[in-house]
Amino acid sequence: MDSSLRLLTTLLAALALAAPAAGQTPSREAALEALKSPDAAQRQRGAVGLARNGRTEDAPALIAALRDPDEDVRAIAEQAVWIVWSRSGDAEVDGLFAQGLEEMNGGRFDAGIDTFTRVIEKAPGFAEGWNKRATLYFITGDYRKSLADCDEVIKRNPNHFGALAGYGQIYLRLDEPERALEYFRRALEVNPNMDSVEAAVRVLERAIQQRKKTI
Repeated sequence: MDSSLRLLTTLLAALALAAPAAGQTPSREAALEALKSPDAAQRQRGAVGLARNGRTEDAPALIAALRDPDEDVRAIAEQAVWIVWSRSGDAEVDGLFAQGLEEMNGGRFDAGIDTFTRVIEKAPGFAEGWNKRATLYFITGDYRKSLADCDEVIKRNPNHFGALAGYGQIYLRLDEPERALEYFRRALEVNPNMDSVEAAVRVLERAIQQRKKTI
């Protein structure tokens, strides 16, 4: 699931600010190569290039960049991977997906669920369609359906740290802290930059330890 309902609609603007003023956005091939550069500015440029021109199969390179020693590279890579994940490769599906995002961001949750259901029907292999519907099911309190959709996301994209963190949120609501902790830890294994998830892990570890002492 998403850390923010408006995340995907603001990422490109943020990436534009991160792009080097003097250079054009690199091609997909050049961006992949730039991510391997010893120069942090080039790696930043590579992450921006993949946000602009990358494909779903380029996500592993961005996932690896989530552990880059440069903070800006990590931040841009995290933004870029969401953008890459949100490309189905089909113009009609991408149009429906954008419509669903507008409905989600506008608080029209039932309409968004219907639209993402259409996305899933047209492109069942597109993990992000399932993820967005999982998010809306969570928001509307239908936790079991949200869990089921998270399962479908992970089947298609095992590195989806948003869905892994989403499991944690759901299990917290279902009062299953041990399972929540498990999934929060799995999310951090993929993306160690999620401060709120890391904080949740610390709180849960203390709470579970305290509960064991009282048993």
